[in-house]
Amino acid sequence: MVHLSPGIGVKSEDHVIMTVTASVATEHLDVLIVGAGVSGIGAAYHLQAAHPGKRYVILEARGDLGGTWDLFRYPGIRSDSDLHTFGYAFKPWTADEAIADGDAIRDYIRETATENGIDSHIRYGYRVQRAEWSSADARWTVEAEHDGETVVVTTQWLFCASGYYRYDQGYTPELPGLDRFAGQVIHPQHWPEDLDYAGKRVVVIGSGATAVTLVPALAPEAEHVTMLQRSPSYVLPVPAEDRLANRLRGLLGEHRAYPIIRRKNIFLQRALFVLSQRFPKLVRRLIRAVNAKQLEGSGCDVDVHFNPTYDPWDQRLCAVPDADLFRTLRAGAASVVTDRIDTFTETGIRLLSGRELAADIVVTATGLNILGFGGIAFVVDGVPVSLPDTIAYKAMMLSGLPNYVYAIGYTNASWTLKVDLVCEYFCRLIGHVDLHGYDACVPVAPEGGMQRRPLLDFKAGYVLRALDVLPKQGTEAPWTVPMSYTQDARALRTDSLEDDAMRFFAAEPLGSGADQIEGELVLR
Repeated sequence: MVHLSPGIGVKSEDHVIMTVTASVATEHLDVLIVGAGVSGIGAAYHLQAAHPGKRYVILEARGDLGGTWDLFRYPGIRSDSDLHTFGYAFKPWTADEAIADGDAIRDYIRETATENGIDSHIRYGYRVQRAEWSSADARWTVEAEHDGETVVVTTQWLFCASGYYRYDQGYTPELPGLDRFAGQVIHPQHWPEDLDYAGKRVVVIGSGATAVTLVPALAPEAEHVTMLQRSPSYVLPVPAEDRLANRLRGLLGEHRAYPIIRRKNIFLQRALFVLSQRFPKLVRRLIRAVNAKQLEGSGCDVDVHFNPTYDPWDQRLCAVPDADLFRTLRAGAASVVTDRIDTFTETGIRLLSGRELAADIVVTATGLNILGFGGIAFVVDGVPVSLPDTIAYKAMMLSGLPNYVYAIGYTNASWTLKVDLVCEYFCRLIGHVDLHGYDACVPVAPEGGMQRRPLLDFKAGYVLRALDVLPKQGTEAPWTVPMSYTQDARALRTDSLEDDAMRFFAAEPLGSGADQIEGELVLR
């Protein structure tokens, strides 16, 4: 076993690579951040700003920063939220396009890391596998795999910014006869850099954000692109540029305009969600009318191919910038088929209706595999933690896990809106612990039990498939997972850090007092 030596590195291919040295003493940090995506870089910024003296390291399993925006490289990859709200609150988004492509988003994250010196704290190629908490020492001992070695670091605080899905494996359902197909089968999560689809017949299986992005991106070069969906999704055209935002930036300047633009877009996001929840039939009719107008003369039947069985915002709406999907369908370069797969053949796909789709390339835009909390195995005072037995506290901590914070964004709004709030609260929590002479804090679920619900009240397939391995939420605050920026902003920015659910404590090594029993935490 080797030990991590934070802050010591060498440049290699423009990345800072961790130097690992055999050592008797394990290096100790104030904060360890897991993941160098949009959440991890945001957490580092807030930590530096609020607590500049804290020693921290970011461990990133992959070879570069950016998370999702570095992993996904399929044609057309873009955000499905506007970047004025998906961007950080502290760093204005300055590009003309509000719906940005993956390269632009990755550059924005990299620029944030570089200009704030965060990049020097990132260690690439470290996959965190295990974290064990000791109440006697009030610290986590974290094990990560790097180049086949187990690397160890201890830390007072552990911040998980690893997202919610597996990076090494996308979800592909059972596809009958797939081994018979003579063409290429590709999952968007693992898009080959050298894929030649020019002049090819491409079938994209799926109806979500990835599928509606791929179809217009592939169509200009492919012979024809078919979007094969088992059931439709809600698809709504949005302007690629926010003209009002661009005007305000010209009038007020970037830093004055940015907060105004964010508030405007937060309001619009929330208004659409609330309207959809309260008046689903009305919103369904409105979206259908927009779709019908966009598809006039295309021959595409709106009532078949754009008529979901669920209500608006039961799953996330698919945004298409400047109606690119609809323009592609009107032009005849792509088509939509709503049916189920009977079997793959050597030359394509036979559907249950008997129709056959010829294909040279099949893209399985069929979703993600959830990997909650980085797949880390947690142990507290020698007892392994079962995540489904824990309860989310303020949608950012878990019952029974001391000094552990995670960042998971909204399902009905921009991800980073929630991450910014979580990071602000995290920094308040660190300050409170330091100010009052504590070493740690832990949410403790109420005695006598509490009714529990799924962590995410969201009907997307990737969420439903993983509910049994995720923590739960309760029915009353602070044990709920609200999907409301306004509600969270009040609770996480202004509510007292001390409540009936949170316990603060100082480390007391074995033998130093009555508060430790065989190394286990006894809360005061």
